[in-house]
Amino acid sequence: MKIVVIGTGYVGLVSGACFSEFGFDVTCVDKDAQKIAALREGIIPIYEPGLDDLVKRNAEAGRLHFETDLSSHVPEADVIFIAVGTPTRRGDGHADLTFVFAAAEEIAQSLSGYSVIVTKSTVPVGTGRQVHDIIAKTNPDADFDVASNPEFLREGSAIGDFMRPDRVVVGAESERAIEMMRQLYRPLYLIETPLLFAKLETAELIKYAANAFLAVKISYINQIADLCEKVGANVHEVAKGMGLDKRIGAKFLHPGPGYGGSCFPKDTLALVKTAELFDTEIPMVAGVVAYNDDRKLAMAKRIMAAMGGDVKGKKIAILGLAFKPETDDMRESPALAILPQLCAEGAEIVAYDPAAMTEAKPLLPAAIHYAETAQEAITGADAAVVITEWNEFRALSAATFTSHMSGDVLVDLRNLYDGAAMQEGGLTYHSIGRPLPA
Repeated sequence: MKIVVIGTGYVGLVSGACFSEFGFDVTCVDKDAQKIAALREGIIPIYEPGLDDLVKRNAEAGRLHFETDLSSHVPEADVIFIAVGTPTRRGDGHADLTFVFAAAEEIAQSLSGYSVIVTKSTVPVGTGRQVHDIIAKTNPDADFDVASNPEFLREGSAIGDFMRPDRVVVGAESERAIEMMRQLYRPLYLIETPLLFAKLETAELIKYAANAFLAVKISYINQIADLCEKVGANVHEVAKGMGLDKRIGAKFLHPGPGYGGSCFPKDTLALVKTAELFDTEIPMVAGVVAYNDDRKLAMAKRIMAAMGGDVKGKKIAILGLAFKPETDDMRESPALAILPQLCAEGAEIVAYDPAAMTEAKPLLPAAIHYAETAQEAITGADAAVVITEWNEFRALSAATFTSHMSGDVLVDLRNLYDGAAMQEGGLTYHSIGRPLPA
C-alpha cells in the first residue's frame, strides 16, 4: 500500500513516520522546500522524543520519502492524508480551512485510479463533504472516497499514542473505503486496538467533543483548586478522591495555570462556533474558553501578589516556557500571557526552558533574558516561578533555590514540590490549590 501525507507539521510528520514503521511506503509532501531538504538530511523541525530516530530508520530503509511535488505521487497513492494546518481564523474564531481545501483541489487534479482521501487534520463537522464536493467538481471522472481519521496525539508522547492508541476513529461510508482503512490499521489488530467506524460527520465531531471534554475537565479542577485555597482543602486529595471513581477517572485532574497548545484552545473555540452555525449552543464549552483565557492572565497577578504586589526592578526566574513538557510548542502557552504582564510591571525576567527558547524568543518581549540552565536562571533572582513541569525541575531542592537566589519566593504553578519541604528549607512557597504548611 502506498501512502501520501500532505503536510509535514506535527500531525503529518508523526503520522507519516509511524505508518512507514508499520511497513508501508510513505511519501510526505510539503511546499516548503527548505523543510523538505532538512528532513532529507534528518533534521526534524519539531521537538518530539523519538521522532528523529524513527524518521532516520525508515528513511534509510527506503520506506519514508520527502518531496515537494504532490502531482507526481498522487496517481500511485492508495491513501492520501490531508494533514495541513487548521488554525483559528482571524476575526471570527472559526477553523481556517484554506489549506485543506487547497490540498483537496490539488489532489483532484492528479487522481488516477481509486484512492481514499483522508482528512487527518482536525476539521469542523461537514468538512469531509466539502472536500468531496471540491474533488468531484475539479475532476468529475475521479474514482475516490473521502474519509475522516482524526488524530489523538499528545505532544511529547505522540509516537506511543500512534503505535498504542486507545482507539482509532474512522469516518467512512463506502465498503471500499472501509476496507482500505481496515488494511491501513491492520498492524494494530495484534494489540486489539478498538477501531470505530462511523459517518463522516460523527468522526469529525468525536475529535472536537473529546478535546473539549478534556479542556472542561482541566478548567473544572482549576476552579476547584481556587475553592480549595479559600476553604483550606488540598486539591490533590480532592482530585484523587474524584479520580478513583471509574466514571470520572484521574487523568486531566491536575491544577495549573490553564491549558494551551495546538489543540485545546482552537478546538474548543471551533466547536463553539460550529454550534452557532447550526443554531445551537454549548455554553459549558464557551464558558471554559473564556475562563481559560482569564486564568492565564490571573497567574501574573498571583505572582505579583506573592511578591508583595510590586515587581518593579525585581528579578524573576521563569522555569519553563512551552505549554507542556517534552515539546517546544509555544502555541497558547500560559507563558505568553504571564511574562508580558510581568515585564509591563517592570520586572526583570530571566527564563529557561530545555527545548522551547528558540520558539519563545520571537513571541515574548525583547527585554527578557534567557539562561542556559535552571540554576543560571535562578541565580540572583528575587523570585522563581515554575510554569512548565519539565522533569529536570523536579530535582531542584529547597537548598538549590536558596543557595542561588537573592530572594526567597517560589511560585509553583504546577505543584511540583512538597510545600512543607520548601518552607522548611527557607522558601516562601506558593502553589495551586494546596494549603500552606502551618
